[in-house]
Amino acid sequence: MTWLRAFGEVVRSGLTIEETRLEPLLALRTAAGVAMVIGPALWLASPAYAASAALGAYSAGGATFQRTWRPRKVIALGAGAGLALSTFVGYLAAGRLVTFLLLLAVWAFAAGMAWAVGSTAGIVAATTVGSMLVTITLPTSVGRALEHAGVIALGGVAQAVLILLFPIRRWGAHRDALADALAAVADYARRLRHDPTAPFDPRPLMTARDAAAVTPSQARTRPPVLHGPRGIAERIRPVLAALADPDVGAPAEGPGRDRARELLGAAADVLDAAARSIRRGTPAEVSPRSTEVLRIDEEHEVLEGPARQAAERLVELLGEALEIACCGVRGRTPTPPGPEGAQFLVRPTMFRLLPVVVGAVRRELRLDSPVFRHAVRLAAVATLGYLIAARLPLGHGYWAPIASVMVMRPDFHRTYARAVARLVGTLAGVTLATGMVRALGPDAHVFGALAVVSAGLSYTVIRTGYAYSQCFTAAYVVFLLGMGGQAWEQTVPERVVLTLLGGALAMLAYVVFPAWETPRLPGRLADWLAANGRYAAAVLRSYAEPTRERRADMRRALLESREARAAWQEAYDRAKQEPVRPRGLTLREAEEAQEALKGFGRAAMLMESHVPEADSRLVPAAERLAEALEADTAQAAVDVREHRSPDWGRVEEALHAWEDAAGNGSPVVRREAELQKRALEDLATAVSRTPLERDVGSAREEQRVRAALAAEGNGSGPAPRGG
Repeated sequence: MTWLRAFGEVVRSGLTIEETRLEPLLALRTAAGVAMVIGPALWLASPAYAASAALGAYSAGGATFQRTWRPRKVIALGAGAGLALSTFVGYLAAGRLVTFLLLLAVWAFAAGMAWAVGSTAGIVAATTVGSMLVTITLPTSVGRALEHAGVIALGGVAQAVLILLFPIRRWGAHRDALADALAAVADYARRLRHDPTAPFDPRPLMTARDAAAVTPSQARTRPPVLHGPRGIAERIRPVLAALADPDVGAPAEGPGRDRARELLGAAADVLDAAARSIRRGTPAEVSPRSTEVLRIDEEHEVLEGPARQAAERLVELLGEALEIACCGVRGRTPTPPGPEGAQFLVRPTMFRLLPVVVGAVRRELRLDSPVFRHAVRLAAVATLGYLIAARLPLGHGYWAPIASVMVMRPDFHRTYARAVARLVGTLAGVTLATGMVRALGPDAHVFGALAVVSAGLSYTVIRTGYAYSQCFTAAYVVFLLGMGGQAWEQTVPERVVLTLLGGALAMLAYVVFPAWETPRLPGRLADWLAANGRYAAAVLRSYAEPTRERRADMRRALLESREARAAWQEAYDRAKQEPVRPRGLTLREAEEAQEALKGFGRAAMLMESHVPEADSRLVPAAERLAEALEADTAQAAVDVREHRSPDWGRVEEALHAWEDAAGNGSPVVRREAELQKRALEDLATAVSRTPLERDVGSAREEQRVRAALAAEGNGSGPAPRGG
């Protein structure tokens, strides 16, 4: 993708309205927290203290809207404490420019490294840098600085108290995550009716698993309905695929295929009903027609063999899903079967989180890490922006580094999109608020009320797009400045110019010191290939020795495979938006390799759906194939990283040996192993190239880029994909 096309995508992304469910009650409660601290501070103290209190309450409230599974009151308290600490430490170093710049660089670097823990930690840490830049201009002594820090922390306490007294969908995010997982499996069932090899995105299941991890205190108060359905959704997915697949399930045509479509449609209806029940906390309602379809007639059932087994297993799992959903609504604690019901997924408490954070940060302390490079960019831009703004004949120079810090993200696309969105939103918000300030005249109480209204509107649209939230945020800042007695003529032009400067510095920093994902695609693909190989080998070993330990190994390998796939998908999506020429793996080759690996993982999933019980017949040949698969995929991962052609010699030998062994194993398992071999061959075709082919491929990529530019220039048609 060229820079021109990339910037066009950035502008469209930054100004896009995201379709999401608004949460006005949450916005109202959070805005009330801002009002709770502004009013008393204006009445008992001064506008300056009111501004500090508003900063703490507003930032702490905004932190509670981030995607996190910890209690919101803990997030509010943590954000308030971080803001207070950064304010006080910043004032202590503000007396000398060199000392403050050193502190700012170290603090900004630490805020950038916070992304190693997660996006919520990174965003909250960035707000503490902004707090340090703004509030050091308010106090006049160490005592006053300590007072302002306390007032800021009080804003976080106010938000936490409101969350405690007025809980709104306390477990709402967890319910939504679980319901989304069930709805995703329902959608998968519907797509399988028309496409028996339809792909499935496991991210909703991964999100539901992340949401299911709770602290011991959360486990004691978690609603019963959140205990079991996730594990059932995990087990239903391979059964659906096994039923729909024409190679190992229902026949491609005829009454068996029609019956499979009926069962898949009824399964989708049941899963949607369970999802609605969990999301809303209401009883599950399933249509009588779907219930009738799910009855297995022992005498007249048209499905036979593995398809019949899959259908019976599907009906059993759907019944468990409905039972758990209904039990959760009635308040009885369900007892989901399987090992997942034995104990909850543990999330470390805040006090035990420190070693986890240290370990995550230590893993990212390397030059090729996107998080480390983001931290370096953040530290450099914050200090450089502060220095440049201090030299300009403008006041409020802190706006430039604040704009940079708040828009910068570890990847190119989001950084540029947020920079554009912040500039557009700031212009709109400042223009709107300035007109109101001029019309109303100086009145601290009126401006305080308008600041609360602006905060509430910002919270309301916070998930619809950064530009629209930033519009009301800019108005909120203008009203706070007006409340503090700042003349609008001194603030509005400066804010616009310095915001533009900060956004430009953030965008330039990514050009000077980028962290492109395009060169990392071969490594990400290799990681996914190796993880998929371990998963397929673990499934095969469960056939050779079907024990509980083998099933646990298979589960761990599946989770590792999903994590590797998610890392690949994130890198691939970012690479498609980067203005960088492909190196080692073109985007077209990456897409073909991705489809091949999806097919390989799907074949392993089909095999998982038929894993025998502990007392079933063993398949000794599966152990040899498992060893061959694990060895060949591990070596192929090395070959992909080093741009060599992978080889599947061990897998071919194991499959030939399986054929020669008379009566060794199920023919269904043998067909699934053949599907895996076919997917590996497709992968080898996608990534294997001679030096001449690599040169030709690079030339073709350049031709596609030129054709795309020509198409954009004359408007003759859509630009071809690639580049």
